Order: sequence, then structure tokens, then C-alpha cells
Amino acid sequence: MLFKQQALLRQKLFVLGSLAIGSLLYLVARVGSLDRLQPLCPIDGRFGPRSQDEIPLRALQFKRGLLHEFRKGNATKEQIRLHNLGQQLPKAIIIGVRKGGTRALLEMLNLHPAVVKASQEIHFFDNDENYAKGIEWYRKKMPFSYPHQITIEKSPAYFITEEVPERIYKMNSSIKLLIIVREPTTRAISDYTQVLEGKERKNKTYYKFEKLAIDPNTCEVNTKYKAVRTSIYTKHLERWLKYFPIEQFHIVDGDRLITEPLPELQLVEKFLNLPPRISQYNLYFNATRGFYCLRFNIVFNKCLAGSKGRIHPEVDTSVITKLRKFFHPFNQKFYQITGRTFNWP
Repeated sequence: MLFKQQALLRQKLFVLGSLAIGSLLYLVARVGSLDRLQPLCPIDGRFGPRSQDEIPLRALQFKRGLLHEFRKGNATKEQIRLHNLGQQLPKAIIIGVRKGGTRALLEMLNLHPAVVKASQEIHFFDNDENYAKGIEWYRKKMPFSYPHQITIEKSPAYFITEEVPERIYKMNSSIKLLIIVREPTTRAISDYTQVLEGKERKNKTYYKFEKLAIDPNTCEVNTKYKAVRTSIYTKHLERWLKYFPIEQFHIVDGDRLITEPLPELQLVEKFLNLPPRISQYNLYFNATRGFYCLRFNIVFNKCLAGSKGRIHPEVDTSVITKLRKFFHPFNQKFYQITGRTFNWP
């Protein structure tokens, strides 16, 4: 008798468990399509009043799966027309700085349902061969998006390439420009580390950072070394200011984006005139990686590639001191121009 009661109890528990699992799977599917239960809000601000074609943010996020299919080239012309999709020129570009955190910034901004990112660096404006292909070639490199989404691309080489400001100005004189920076000496060492890793993969030798950063003839900072030149932010920014007013730039603190990303992302949302949608829910610290990872919904999480956060080689402290002293006056001018001060030594 007792055995039958136990068997009956196990059968009931199995049925209840199956129902619970089914309900959970249904909720996962539903929550994955919602904008984290936030109220509907049209994209307004710089894009003007809402039109009949405008899509609420929750609907935009719900249809991201469609965008993914179109991005893979699986869409017909009829499907594209039916869903009112197109490949738009970017309304904002992350122009630099190399090793400042451009990839992390792009991926984090892609958490916003009104943002669509170009996955690859297109190098249209800094590459003469690509630029000669024309603006239509560039547009077709963009992802599919809805009319009121913002397309963003990033190519860090734009910031330091002389021809780029004028070329972007000719495309769109009112475009929004994002620059993410880190402490200049740290950024230069990170730049060196990436090149060093590439050399080591090919079993090639490479000079030590100290030998590249310091001119052996003068014992002064070697301004011919590209990693050093790139970190003189004010020199490059002054070239851009010949074409764009400072109000069209937003400076992102790359060091803070690593340790405390949400406030930096909220500032970018405001700069782009986007309703606030990125929250702490979307960002979680991965202790194993030592970095914040991204949570799009209850189903989909994403961490940056393992190549991010490389361990830097040890650098002679006297060289670090010399570099920081060299960068100091340029940093002060950068603060003055941008109106943003950093706690750089």
C-alpha cells in the first residue's frame, strides 16, 4: 500500500515538474522579446515627431531576430519591403581611439533596442581604395534597420587619418562623433601589446616597448612611434575641429567604461538623444574574465572576445614616468577643449 502511494506521489510530482518546465520555457521565450517590461516609448528628440511608420522600442527589440536573419543575407526583397527595412548610413560613428575600448563601446551601445551596429570595421573613410567605391558601397555595408533606429559603425583609424574629417563632413555635416579615450601611456602600452601578440603568433621577434617609445639618440620620447602619436589626442582632435563643432563630439572615458560602464553609457544615450534603455540589468561582472559582460535578455548573454584585456608586459618605470610627463601638457589642452577632465597622472 505504501509503495503504491509513493509511486502515485512520484507520478504527480513528475506531472507538476513537466508543467513547471513548460511554463518556464514559455516565459523565457516571452521575456526574451520584451524590453525588460519597460513602458512603450517612441524614439523622439533629434528625429522629430513620431510618424505613422515609427516603431515603438519594444517592437524594435522584438524584431531583432528578423534583423539577424537579414544580416545573414537570408532575406528576400519582398521581406525587406514588407518589414520596412533598409540599410541606412550611420547617424553616429565611433571614430577612435585605437585600444581605447571602441569594440566594448559599440557592443554595449548595441544593448539599446534603437541602436543597430555594423559588426565589422568598414574602413571606408580612411582607405582610399574603399572610398573610391563611393557612398552607395558604404551604405550597403551597413546592417538592415528600421527607419527610426540609429546605425553606428566604428573604425578607430578614422581619428588619426588626415583625410577622414573632410570625407565624413561631405557625407553628413551634422553627424554625431564618439571618441573613447584611455590614459595615454596605458593606451600606448596596450597598442604595443596587441602588435606584439600578432608578431608572436607568427613566430617573429619584436623590439621591447622601451626601445620603441624612447629615441635612443636623444633619450627623449619618440614621437615617430605610432603608438605614442596616437595618444596625443589633442593633436588629432584639433584637425577634426576644422570641420565639426565640439558639440558634435562626445568623449567617453574608456578607463571608467571598464570599471563602471553604466554611467558612461547613460551619457552616450543622452548625447544621441535616445530614451534611456540600458540599465544595470544589462551589465554583469564576470569575475573569471575580469570584465563586464552583456545581458540582452534572460536568454542571451555575451562577453567580449578573449583577446580583450590582454596582460601588458612590464615596462621600465622611468619610461612610464617620462611618457606621462610628455603627455601631460597635451592632456591639459585636451581637457580644456572637450570640457571633460580625467584623473590621468
